[in-house]
Amino acid sequence: MRLVHELLASLRNFVASVGALSIFFVRVLGQVPAALLKPGYVIAQIHNAGALSLVIIMTCGLFVGAVLGLQGYDLLQRFGSEDSLGTAAALGLIKELGPVVTALLFAGRAGTALASEIGLMRATDQLSAMEMMAVDPIRRVVAPRFIGGVIAMPLLSAIFISIGIYGVHLVGVQQLGVDPGSFWSQMIASVEAGDINEGILKSCVFGVACSLIAVHEGYTAQPTAEGVGRATTRTVVISAVLTLILDFMLTAVML
Repeated sequence: MRLVHELLASLRNFVASVGALSIFFVRVLGQVPAALLKPGYVIAQIHNAGALSLVIIMTCGLFVGAVLGLQGYDLLQRFGSEDSLGTAAALGLIKELGPVVTALLFAGRAGTALASEIGLMRATDQLSAMEMMAVDPIRRVVAPRFIGGVIAMPLLSAIFISIGIYGVHLVGVQQLGVDPGSFWSQMIASVEAGDINEGILKSCVFGVACSLIAVHEGYTAQPTAEGVGRATTRTVVISAVLTLILDFMLTAVML
């Protein structure tokens, strides 16, 4: 009986959390047009979420592509299809690895920064001070950061995919001896617009999800050092799990 009560309590808390997040999302969307009227704030947040994440995105993209080249070559040579390495790597990066790994890295770097920054504002009563001065903190603080994350995520994903393909070429063509003409020609012939659109859609959806989780956790954090740390941890965990769930759902729908 106690187990049933605990399960019902957990279910009730989950439904309440989803409802609170949905209401917060609607509030943020309502302030997006007003935030766009001040592009300086949005550009600054694109820089914070995107440009400051370039080093980790490019480094991980290069080595993910290199590993993909090694593993793909090892697999394809068993079937005598080494020349298809470019096609396999490009499709894997564009449709899956690029958006998913970028979202995980984004949550770990930019998401935690957003959550901790807003959480610190909550802990130091800066958000309460804005409300007392009749300034909506969602419009002034949350919405620009949300927009910046949503815009930065697809751009970072495109950079990750580009660097990843270069990593595959570096290993497959220059190290393992795959014919460069076949590598690029088969890739160009096989990758279709629908594959690119799938990658773009996933990147946009992951950008919305990760940015929303980050700003929500920071905005609702307990005004203590422990609360800010807990919000930062929850941002990474929830964003990672939600990214993988959304990836499965989007892939199932598109297939």
